[in-house]
Amino acid sequence: MNIGLVLSGGGARGAAHIGVIKALEEHGIFPTHIAGTSSGAIVGALYAAGVPWSEILTFFKTIPLFHTKRYARNKPGFLNSDNFYEDLKTYFPKDNFNDLKKPLFIPAANIIDGTSKMFSKGQLIKPIIASASFPGVFTPTEINGQFYVDGGTLNNFPVEPLKKDCDRIIGVFVNPLKEISIKDLKHSYSVIERAYKIKVTAESTSKFTDCDLVISPKDLVNYGTFGMSNVDAIFNLGYTSTLTALKDNPSLFTP
Repeated sequence: MNIGLVLSGGGARGAAHIGVIKALEEHGIFPTHIAGTSSGAIVGALYAAGVPWSEILTFFKTIPLFHTKRYARNKPGFLNSDNFYEDLKTYFPKDNFNDLKKPLFIPAANIIDGTSKMFSKGQLIKPIIASASFPGVFTPTEINGQFYVDGGTLNNFPVEPLKKDCDRIIGVFVNPLKEISIKDLKHSYSVIERAYKIKVTAESTSKFTDCDLVISPKDLVNYGTFGMSNVDAIFNLGYTSTLTALKDNPSLFTP
């Protein structure tokens, strides 16, 4: 049975994906095809390369995302995306999709022409970095003369490439929309950010029907996009939510 795994973007909340993988494996479920956006692209690529969930968790805890040495100079963004290449090269020495153990699909948004591109062959590391380059925080990533940013801008739940080859699809959405009041929208940028989140959530949830199982831990609303100090708690939310979902769907993955 071919099993697809869709991993949404969500910044630090992407650590929940790792907990999902741990729970799935404990139940003898090993996805064969992976599609991931942003932090989901990072987790998905490491998993597709055969890196154990425990090492992926260590990666999330130890990579210094916000380090002064990574600040961009004369580029549009606070952090230079290029500086993350060497961190990933350790795990992907051949830097090629063909070297992975599972098919992998990574979307990124072309910041110039406004199109979404699905990467699945050729060089691997730059598409990962591009898909995880949160707009305005990380600099755009250049790939073959084109410039790309966060895949979640246009496709935060990339289920499309899995539909033709997979018998079952598991979706993991780590960007739940937090309940707020008008008093929470104190600045113009907070209204803009809220509108962006509403758009991304609506586009993602509309594709849940393409999945046989969707895992979306509601308590993730308590954690921010860049709260890297809460990785263990977020990981555990992914793990326990998956255990519950599997308990509620006991025969979904039996041949």
